[in-house]
Amino acid sequence: MAVFCPCLVENVSLHAYSPGDIIIGGVFPIHGEINRSTVSGQLSCSGYDIQKFLRTQVMIHAIREINQRTPRVLPNFTIGYDIYDTCGDISLAIRATLQLLRRQSEPQSCLVPTRFHSALTEPETKAVIGEYSSEGSIAVARVVALSSVTQIGYAATCQLLSRKLKFPTFLRTIPSDEHQTKAIAKLVSKFNWKSVAIVASDDMYGKYGSENLEDLLSKMKDICNEFIFVLPGNFSHNNSHNHTCLADLMSKINKSSAEAVILFTKESNAAVIMEAAIERSLNRTWIATDTWSTSMKVSALPGIEMAGEVFGFVSKRNEVPDFKDYVISMFNGTTNGLLEDYLAHFPLCFDQSEENGESNCSLTNNQTAKQCLDPSSLANYIDQDISYNIYLAVQVIAEGLRSLLKCDNHHCEHSTEFTAQELFMEIKNVNFTVNKTHIFFDSNGDPGLGYDILYWNKTESKQHTQIETIGEYLPSGQVKVPDDLVRNMCSVMVSAYNCSKTCKRGQELKMQNKSCCNYCIPCADAEFSAGKGEECKRCGAKQYSSPQRERCLEKTVQFLHWAEPFVIVLSALGVFGITVTIVFAVLFTVYRGTPVVKAVGGYLCLLELFSLLACFCLSFSFAGKPTDGSCMVGLPLFGIAFSLCISCILANLLQILVGFSFQLNKRSRAKRLHQPAAVVTIVTGIQLALCVPWLCLYPPHANDEIFRESILKQCEKGSYKFFIAMLAYNAFLALICFLFAFKGKQLPDLYKNASLISISMLLFLIVWVFFIPIYISLIGRYKSAIESTAILISSYSILGCHLAPKCYIMVFRKELNNESAITEYIRKHYEQKGVSVVTS
Repeated sequence: MAVFCPCLVENVSLHAYSPGDIIIGGVFPIHGEINRSTVSGQLSCSGYDIQKFLRTQVMIHAIREINQRTPRVLPNFTIGYDIYDTCGDISLAIRATLQLLRRQSEPQSCLVPTRFHSALTEPETKAVIGEYSSEGSIAVARVVALSSVTQIGYAATCQLLSRKLKFPTFLRTIPSDEHQTKAIAKLVSKFNWKSVAIVASDDMYGKYGSENLEDLLSKMKDICNEFIFVLPGNFSHNNSHNHTCLADLMSKINKSSAEAVILFTKESNAAVIMEAAIERSLNRTWIATDTWSTSMKVSALPGIEMAGEVFGFVSKRNEVPDFKDYVISMFNGTTNGLLEDYLAHFPLCFDQSEENGESNCSLTNNQTAKQCLDPSSLANYIDQDISYNIYLAVQVIAEGLRSLLKCDNHHCEHSTEFTAQELFMEIKNVNFTVNKTHIFFDSNGDPGLGYDILYWNKTESKQHTQIETIGEYLPSGQVKVPDDLVRNMCSVMVSAYNCSKTCKRGQELKMQNKSCCNYCIPCADAEFSAGKGEECKRCGAKQYSSPQRERCLEKTVQFLHWAEPFVIVLSALGVFGITVTIVFAVLFTVYRGTPVVKAVGGYLCLLELFSLLACFCLSFSFAGKPTDGSCMVGLPLFGIAFSLCISCILANLLQILVGFSFQLNKRSRAKRLHQPAAVVTIVTGIQLALCVPWLCLYPPHANDEIFRESILKQCEKGSYKFFIAMLAYNAFLALICFLFAFKGKQLPDLYKNASLISISMLLFLIVWVFFIPIYISLIGRYKSAIESTAILISSYSILGCHLAPKCYIMVFRKELNNESAITEYIRKHYEQKGVSVVTS
């Protein structure tokens, strides 16, 4: 069964053939469109592209130069070519490829073998250069892979072609879109653009390119992709649907805040979009991909400056050696089928002036009109990117042949009887330098080449748009552009669409309303931003943000320092209290057998002084940096010590009541209660029963209370229930003592024990009644000072009101410190009440 009829291709499209020992095929879209007649079934091509015609001549010139080079690249062998015009149509590209895979000596060799699993016949064409588009190259790659024929792409950049399992024999001399998308993303970041929009064509080139670019931009946190607009497959055709689509696209771009619009599409689509942008004076920044970044058709549009700035990427540019002279010399008198067709439609004009020749460089698609063109003007259509890639492709094939055939400058060891597979294995391993370009292929068949970064200079001083190289993108991922341009771009704080690009220190860029327009938002409290729109970050737990929110400051650690005046006063009072307590203890020990000592409880007064000494010492635990130990010995031990003190006073009061009770029934009950050791043990034991579980189960501990600018180190009570219970119990004991003492004021007490105890207990109660609301409402390091003050006042109230008068009598009123004085006082007391007293 015949796959196709070769003559169909020859009748429809242009063709150029030159015999040789080794044939290299070429597929080029010299025409841009194919017209299919529904009536007769005939096919015709239109949209002749003179630049793409010249690219076919680059291939022919490069092959001719290799055949004629001295010393010879392939001694005794010549390279021929077989080139077809695909008219930009995939079906014609496939037909042309099948035509190339036939054997020239066997015209019917394009038939599929009778047995399906039989090997295909070895084609005479050993390598193919082309196709131009990614979609066309994918179609061609699937066909040539059947015969293991090497295909070298010169303009197809789709990432899909790097997959060797799908396209095993495809190589290219232009970088993959993987690198182009990385280059675009790097440039966007370098120029400090915060928002972009992507317009892609509905083909392999646009689909894979835009998807990869979107993925890269999404990983760059500070760049927002506002929208992706996919163009219909036939967008460049003039119909109502495309007009609606174009209007929708222009509306989206006009309303967007995107700082750059990336056109990932072919030249014809870009031309339609830029024409519409000129009509609407959009004045945007555009990023052109390699398909149209050097387009003379687009750059020469009238009023192109109204569309805005254009940056572009193109594979590394270079001049094809001697090709310009070759064109100007009218191809050195050579001829081929493609050149003959060109001259038939565009005869040369040798008598035109330079101005007229230059003005006639704009060709129309009307091939019936006989236009003439000056050769020097024709040379203006030579590009330096795609043409150079074609030149490199020919050089790569020649280098592979030279290696396969084991050639030196004089002869080749092997004959041309080799398979396409053998040639492919040699070509993919080439590694050489040609015309200062180092060329090799990686495992994906991609070259280690970078991109030139272009800028369309449209200043009024220039008659035409000048496409200038302003930087480059290296395969390592580095973007090189002029520093002054980068500084100018990065110095812009707010975009033309009133969107913030960067922020002052203490502010962050935030997107609002789900658009790509950022605004500067001040950082919240306890957050900071170093500037340039960086995201606000939380300060550490021990830090707070400065008023401008540009940095974090260390929080000051606050506690009751020993050097503070208030602490010094409290410490002095504590030391004085300890000293006085020790002096009193000495006096009570010296006068322990005297009536005044017996009147205050005898040995109980020493226990009372010991508890007061402990209270004075505990007052120091509230100053300095709190620790778990200092917190545990503070209030809990004070509660125990003070309970011991009050229990001694209570036992003393019971002693007085028993001594002066004359009612037999009451006296007997009082005597049973008058067990000083038991009273002290029971009363203090109850407080121990409260404080020991407090210390064991919920012990007070050091704690940090965090404020905005400070960290307050203080003692946490552990359990407020136990704390309140401790204070309530001591207050209850003080109240009992106060009531007993108040009742005992009527008794004949020479030393005024009851009265003085009433005063001291009243002071204790008043102090702690005021202490509680002050303690609860107070915040800060002086909270501990209030606790220490309350302890000192409580201790001094007992020391000063209960014990100090007794010491005064022992030292200065010794005449009162004897039994006769007491007896006389009691007698007078009762005589005043009319009670007779019996004296011995």
